[in-house]
Amino acid sequence: MGTAALRSYYLTGFLHERPLARLRADLSKLGIARTEGQAEPEDHAAILCEIMAGLVSGRFPAPRAPIGRFLSTTWPVDRRFFADLERAEAADFYRRLGTLGRVFIDIEKDAFALPS
Repeated sequence: MGTAALRSYYLTGFLHERPLARLRADLSKLGIARTEGQAEPEDHAAILCEIMAGLVSGRFPAPRAPIGRFLSTTWPVDRRFFADLERAEAADFYRRLGTLGRVFIDIEKDAFALPS
């Protein structure tokens, strides 16, 4: 997806900025660490979607309260990114990917709100 998919770049215009440092700290609290040899930083949109799905499904075991705090800070930014991607006029594929990502975020958010 390129640098536009990186949360730090999307929020600040720079790679590896404070949003990435905060994300790493939040993930550490949940017991999630970067995979050795992983080239992409953790704030890549695809990696964040995988983390969200793993947390919501229970594949990544973590206490529910910290998961809720993490997701509540992640969802608005990620949803905004995908909504912006939906408006990529010159790129039909990315518009559709933006819709898929935005709907995914909405579904995950609703699923997490369900009683366990």
